[in-house]
Amino acid sequence: MEPKSPLGHMVREVWPLIILSIGLLLVVAVIQSMGDRIVSQSLTEGLIRLVVVIGLYIFIGNSGLISFGHIGFMMIGAYATAWQTMDPMTKDIFIPGLPAYLLANSHHWLIATIIGGLIAAIAAFISGLAMMRLSGIAASIGTFALFMSFYSLYLQWSTWTAGQSSLVGIPVTTTPWVAFWFCIVAMIGAFVYSRSKFGLALRASREDEVAAKAAGVNVTGERVISFTISAFFVGMAGGLYGHFLGLLTVDTFYLPMTFITLSMLVVGGMQSLSGAVVGTIVLSFVIELLRKAEKGFSLGETSISLPASSAEVGLGVILLLILIFRPSGFTRNAEIYWPFRPKVAVTEVTHRQS
Repeated sequence: MEPKSPLGHMVREVWPLIILSIGLLLVVAVIQSMGDRIVSQSLTEGLIRLVVVIGLYIFIGNSGLISFGHIGFMMIGAYATAWQTMDPMTKDIFIPGLPAYLLANSHHWLIATIIGGLIAAIAAFISGLAMMRLSGIAASIGTFALFMSFYSLYLQWSTWTAGQSSLVGIPVTTTPWVAFWFCIVAMIGAFVYSRSKFGLALRASREDEVAAKAAGVNVTGERVISFTISAFFVGMAGGLYGHFLGLLTVDTFYLPMTFITLSMLVVGGMQSLSGAVVGTIVLSFVIELLRKAEKGFSLGETSISLPASSAEVGLGVILLLILIFRPSGFTRNAEIYWPFRPKVAVTEVTHRQS
């Protein structure tokens, strides 16, 4: 039945957000109830990746442009957060080139994570002013060039990032529940943006850039806004990741992370928030299963183990199959809609389509 009250209409409008939040809550609660520390760590890592994938959806899903550079913003957010939360004595040893204020002070991890996301957003805004004038494959190549620039800079910036060495001494504060609440915030942000006038305008340019410009849409400006918002959430995910690992290396934020997160978005469905969540959950489960199989398992009296890097190979095979047989992903680029529709309405819609 159709909701008649204002509250019912509001519930219907935000139904995808409600059902995704409940589903994610159940997943976290069930896995946490198992009490397995290793599984809990895998869950935390998967939730952090979900924040990244939601950030990717905000830009890629609404603009239609593929970005290979967002992991660079994750790296910026991770290091910016670490600079603020590490012990001053540790910073003086590993990253002595920081400004005097950062060398002498430490911030709360939550404030530092938000600031790290803001710094990543500023970097995205400045670079996006020029890059978002590009379209199609040129824009994708541009984001990859931007990512390689960030990667090379952080790899050589030894007085601020420890260069090719590991940056240690980062407080471990990211738990499954902390990561869960950041996922909820990211989902709310993505949902509100996609239904705002900015999101609608950007999706119009995704469908037909020429027609959108003719209708008065500032395509470059809308892309810059989306690029900046998405970088903010991805930057915060970087802060969470640093405070999950307890250390950072520049190589952590390289092509494997880019490939995994983009695959999660593509497998789920690039143009929907539901696709971002479903794709991340499915591939996180598959990756964890294959990693356990690499370590070996017993089948009766026989011990079987998959070759090394089977998780990466399996991920590639799944992505290839999705692209061939279901290019719009598991969700077909659709949200999880309000389920209580009258049968008459459904019949009428089917009749009109036929």
